[in-house]
Amino acid sequence: MRRIGILTGGGDAPGLNAVIRAVTKYGVGQRGWELIGIEDSFNGLLERPYRLQTLSMPSCRGLLARGGTVLGTTNKGDPFAWRGTSKSGATGKPGNRSVEVREAMEELGMEGLIVLGGDGTQGIAWRLMQEQGIKVVGVPKTIDNDLGATDLCFGFQSAVDCVADALDRLHTTAESHDRVLLLEVMGRDAGWIALHGGISGGADVVVIPEIPWTGEGICRKIIERQQVGRPFSLIVVAEGARPADEGIIPGQAAQRVADAIKARLPDTDLRVTVLGHLQRGGGPVAVDRLLATRMGVGAVDLVEAGRWGELVCLRNNAIIGVPLQEAVSVYRTVDPAGDTVRVARAVGVSFGDR
Repeated sequence: MRRIGILTGGGDAPGLNAVIRAVTKYGVGQRGWELIGIEDSFNGLLERPYRLQTLSMPSCRGLLARGGTVLGTTNKGDPFAWRGTSKSGATGKPGNRSVEVREAMEELGMEGLIVLGGDGTQGIAWRLMQEQGIKVVGVPKTIDNDLGATDLCFGFQSAVDCVADALDRLHTTAESHDRVLLLEVMGRDAGWIALHGGISGGADVVVIPEIPWTGEGICRKIIERQQVGRPFSLIVVAEGARPADEGIIPGQAAQRVADAIKARLPDTDLRVTVLGHLQRGGGPVAVDRLLATRMGVGAVDLVEAGRWGELVCLRNNAIIGVPLQEAVSVYRTVDPAGDTVRVARAVGVSFGDR
């Protein structure tokens, strides 16, 4: 019987439990594996007693539609730079503890790991394979959809739907009060959520990291709408958006845009809403449930084929494996000259750049 570990690392995303469910149903139910869930990323292997869950068919009940991750997750679970504390309150020596991960797996009789996470977690997995000889298969997870190796990451569409729903709700109150409402969404380095959510929710202005904005450009759109009898506007701002005349200033991206508008149009009634972790919360939409299930099955297929060191990816609507080293080195951002931006401009969306 193969004994395989599975863990989730980094930020949570809708669809993680659906991947766990698929791996369990296929790996345990069809392939006869013993599947061990490791709690809170790699931290579950760095504590005594180990924090583990044996995943079985009954473990799958209700997981498809459930948000978050039943295994728990953390973005402080790097065994190469461990900080000395954990979610359970246990302490241990800080520093490089990667050898302890290997020793724990040997003690537990684990053949390899299926690692669910974004570029940071997959980078850790790759190092563990290179430096400690731990066999890993990766499954990409990020609501930002910025991993270049895969055409789509599960969790992204759920986040986009959350943004679109928020804009639908903000539209009615903005129109009622003739206000300019700004919605700040996630996207520190890539503006995919803001772009897709803004188009889907009918935003008038979308501000993303890839297209530096100006106060004049944003105000121009607001004035244009006022001149045609639309005295309200909806503006979506990615958290990593930056003004054209300044460097990258972390935090309060939407408030900076609001201040720039107020400085030029002082009579404008403005409100800022930060959507925050609502984008991560809740259950996955149908698109993400399907993709997560496909990727979970793909991970089992890679293990069965002995293709360790690969990341499950969606390319041209096919599930394939890509070398982890290649996968973590390719980062995808919005192309300012790409088709989606062109479509947005064609229907009147401003990016605040002109």
